Amino acid sequence: MEAGKLFSEQDAALLEEIILNRRDVRGNRFCTDKPVADEVIDKLITAALNAPSVGFSQPWEFVIIKDEAVKLKVKQSFTEENQKAVNLFEDSRQAEYNRLKLEGIIEAPVNMAVFYKPSAGPVLGQTSMSEVGQYSVVCAIQNMWLMARALNIGMGWVSILDPHKVKNILRAPQQNQLIAYLCIGYVDKFLTRPELDILQWEKRKVRDSVIFHDQYGGQ
Repeated sequence: MEAGKLFSEQDAALLEEIILNRRDVRGNRFCTDKPVADEVIDKLITAALNAPSVGFSQPWEFVIIKDEAVKLKVKQSFTEENQKAVNLFEDSRQAEYNRLKLEGIIEAPVNMAVFYKPSAGPVLGQTSMSEVGQYSVVCAIQNMWLMARALNIGMGWVSILDPHKVKNILRAPQQNQLIAYLCIGYVDKFLTRPELDILQWEKRKVRDSVIFHDQYGGQ
């Protein structure tokens, strides 16, 4: 087989910089008056299509959404689910939650729904762990996220949605599973750190606390 390309230390350093500067973008950051060209969306899709997938199954499908009426229906699902989520937090935490802008469905020029489409037959490598099909789709999403950041395009993942309602809104096939609903657009700025880190919603985990060697602790 033909040998693939080798990359330089400079290439690796640039990739590391892109990874470290990737951000989840909310609605208060999107430039609503700056459209995203179809060529840019094509680049994001190309990045996704070149993600690794179990058994080379490529189990992904993408719905690109620009129609404001469709966005409004999805936004309604967010509003309903977000109200449920508020009630899970108490006291000051609930107040903090209410202050957060957790999506950009209307503000982002482009929305994208990413679906997992199960294969009709057995897939090499998926026979023991069925969920690796969905993991493959997540790899595609990460590829898009990094490519978006390299193009200075913001991307936000909205997870506070009813996946079944979104499927119905988008008329998705019954067997398809919604993995991600993404908001895509140019931004006024990228934050130097993740927003929830800046707001101290959670503390960044200490590196050594999540790394084990050979096995978890104990004899």
